[in-house]
Amino acid sequence: MSKVKVLIVDDSVLIRKVLSEMFATETRIEVVGTASDPFIAREKIKQLNPDVITLDVEMPKMDGITFLKNLMRLRPMPVVMISTLTQQGAPVTLEALELGAVDYVGKPSNHDSASLAQYRDVIIEKVLAAATANVKRLEAQSQRKIDPSIKKPAPSVSRMKLRTDYIIAVGASTGGTEAIREFLMTMPPDSPPMVITQHIPPVFSTSFAERMNRLFELTVLEASNGDRLMPGHVYIAPGDKHLALSRSGTGGYSCKVYSGDPVNRHMPSVEVLFNSVAELCRGRAVGVMLTGMGADGAKAMVEMKNTGCFTIIQDEETSVVWGMPGAVFKLGGADKVLPLPKIGDNIIQFLQKGTAKAR
Repeated sequence: MSKVKVLIVDDSVLIRKVLSEMFATETRIEVVGTASDPFIAREKIKQLNPDVITLDVEMPKMDGITFLKNLMRLRPMPVVMISTLTQQGAPVTLEALELGAVDYVGKPSNHDSASLAQYRDVIIEKVLAAATANVKRLEAQSQRKIDPSIKKPAPSVSRMKLRTDYIIAVGASTGGTEAIREFLMTMPPDSPPMVITQHIPPVFSTSFAERMNRLFELTVLEASNGDRLMPGHVYIAPGDKHLALSRSGTGGYSCKVYSGDPVNRHMPSVEVLFNSVAELCRGRAVGVMLTGMGADGAKAMVEMKNTGCFTIIQDEETSVVWGMPGAVFKLGGADKVLPLPKIGDNIIQFLQKGTAKAR
């Protein structure tokens, strides 16, 4: 198997050195070059033909977002953004994902050996996953024009009223922020409550929920402990806490948001959310697994299916990375495998029937 060729684009000499040293510890990765600004990077891409680029958001001469726009228009390829994981940096990074970046990671902030080792493992995993990303999907994503200042009207469902005594539970990781946006775009305002776990840092989950709330008629919010689940509402797990369901005193459900040990190396974990749905809903739920690397939530989705829930996974062709959905597929946990644009319509049809799984 050939090595993944990486080009590091960052104006900081220190960051270029640190990343180069980290990648040198991984036999599956070869750093073919570095660049201190996008103009140098442009020439090195032509010369070196890298498989993946790590791209700094803030650089002189041309910022990372402008360079990413040009890159995805002229030569689409997997990009991992190196961003500052702060509230101020979150909107820019989310914009980069919207423009076609595969993933992002913060700049190394702690320089003790344990923190650097953990950071090295994360960035190596993300670069290797990016090398397998669906470039056609990224290219299509980069070509969409989105104006976040214009609220998109939700689709109307006039044929039959949807059942709202169900829960829709969604899991996602790499490529998930845009997949969630496309999924929510297809859901009407009378949808059942939706709970979502997306692998995302805490400051980003707040910005992501706010961005989704501005875009749609649905009410989208970052989940808080004790929030009662209501129709037409979407609850997104905070980036540093698990989200699960609990029984509400009124007979419905509420959010259980708590800190704990990572599950499958993640907090929030899709496994935690889906296990709680399988245990409490006993079939009165729809599970959706969207694009993402790894296998978090796969076993729990099998359990959801075994307890009578309707389970859907995103297909490989429309996924940025078919890791989590693919893991569900291998375990036999999917009732349906669908392209992303068809998932919402299929759920609507199921909720209109309301009794048997739509097949």
